[in-house]
Amino acid sequence: MRGGIRGNMQNLDNIELLQDLSTEERTALAAQCVWRSFASGEQILERSSDSRDMYFVVEGSVNIVNYGVSGREVTYATIAAGQYFGELSAIDGRARSANVVASSRCRLAALDPASFEALLMRHPEMMMSVLKRLVRIIRVNDDRILDLSTLGAVQRVCQELLRMAEPDPVTPKSWLIYPMPTQSVIASRVSTTRETVARVLGQLAQEGMVTKKGKTLYLRNRAAIEDYIRTLAMASGSGGR
Repeated sequence: MRGGIRGNMQNLDNIELLQDLSTEERTALAAQCVWRSFASGEQILERSSDSRDMYFVVEGSVNIVNYGVSGREVTYATIAAGQYFGELSAIDGRARSANVVASSRCRLAALDPASFEALLMRHPEMMMSVLKRLVRIIRVNDDRILDLSTLGAVQRVCQELLRMAEPDPVTPKSWLIYPMPTQSVIASRVSTTRETVARVLGQLAQEGMVTKKGKTLYLRNRAAIEDYIRTLAMASGSGGR
């Protein structure tokens, strides 16, 4: 970990949560933060640690992960530049609920919990934004729990692709995933193997439902993927794993 080095490029202008602040307010907030850089694969936070700061991801990205009893990694989410993490412990003062690992070289700005709480109290609209994000996390996790209980591995991979996809701003009625997570990350999110993810992506590509170009996966036929999930459920009867 390399922390505490300040420079002219250390600003929070790209953080979505802070866009309604004035430039002066963001500059003042940046001065309150402790700035740190991490290499890809480096651990940032450990589950159950007593750190309570919340973090803005200024550059790069991080993975929120946990490990099963067998050591198997489960990835909850990837937090990209412009987003933030660590708000749970900053809000309730309890231990970290997950590990955080740099998925690429990243620069983070850590804000202490008292300053974070004061920021939210001064800006109710920002507090509502944090609340809405927490609600989205709960909804996504509820969906994943249901998927694990009712869908087979192939269906879960397809469902995760649909969940990650966003409308293509260039091509109408087309969807894309950018940046496309690694097969290992997708596998850990849906509790399957990287080989299963590779097989599913290959089959979807062969049937013209998806196309990968660089770091982007294009969903050419979202409806066909949804039909494929339903067809697999009907074929398996109970949709078991």
